[in-house]
Amino acid sequence: MEKEALLIAVESKLKAQFGEGFISSKLNVDFPEFTVKRDLICEVVKFLYDDEELAFQYLTTMAAIHYPENQGHEFAVMYQLHNLPKNFRIRLKIEFSNSDVNVPSITSVFSAANWMERQEFDFFGIIFRGHPNLKRILNMDEMNYHPMRKEYALEDGTREDKDDKMFGR
Repeated sequence: MEKEALLIAVESKLKAQFGEGFISSKLNVDFPEFTVKRDLICEVVKFLYDDEELAFQYLTTMAAIHYPENQGHEFAVMYQLHNLPKNFRIRLKIEFSNSDVNVPSITSVFSAANWMERQEFDFFGIIFRGHPNLKRILNMDEMNYHPMRKEYALEDGTREDKDDKMFGR
């Protein structure tokens, strides 16, 4: 199936099933990408998993994104789903504001989302409601910030052992 045909097929099914919960679709370089309402993400993922024609039953990856300049939509979570037998791949995206970083967990559909959601909690501070064990996975428990947010400097300005001129800065 061509990318454009896949985009149209998935879009029509999502619109029919979720109505106003479906926000937009586009072909992003080589991926059909669909934006849906945040609170429906688990239901959308389950629908795409169970649909006999689409059968997106493999979660390739999940990632949080921070857009601090995008007022009201400062954060996004992107889910990349794959139908292995037919080799179809799509991206699902949800967007939300900095003031409410709560997102439904999809661990009930994909157990592999467990560690992915913990990573995005650890690095971005996104709270995955319904996650069975939401705690830091890579950083120390004592950290009181989320280092991948763009509000933090890339480097520690207090370090004295770094000489920037050695790094071309």
